[in-house]
Amino acid sequence: MSTQVLLSETFDHSSITALRHAVASCATDAGLRGDRLDDFVVAVNELLTNAVRHGGGVGRVSLWHADGSVVCEVSDSGGGLPAQRAEPAARPAANQPGGWGLWLAEELTDEFDIRTGAGGTTVRVSSRSSLRDP
Repeated sequence: MSTQVLLSETFDHSSITALRHAVASCATDAGLRGDRLDDFVVAVNELLTNAVRHGGGVGRVSLWHADGSVVCEVSDSGGGLPAQRAEPAARPAANQPGGWGLWLAEELTDEFDIRTGAGGTTVRVSSRSSLRDP
């Protein structure tokens, strides 16, 4: 198992746009292409935005390439999510203004994991570089 760290840094609202571009570049270099790349970047952007909006204004992002997948973990130090939000996200109602971020992140990636508690929330997503099984 070979792991290559592509990105690891703290962020706030002012750095989300630049960070989204960095994630896209790193994921491209790691082998994501086309719709899979676009979906992964949208998913990560939703996680970055959620961390800032709901997790205390500052977060930490790590991106790495391992075993044919690009993996991203976004953490914050907010108060955690209610128990029902820590489960796989249900599709929000079409007229619901919020609640789409976690649902999108789960739908747009191959793997989705969320850990939450009083000390914050960490969401990990990954997408395989190809559609073939690893």
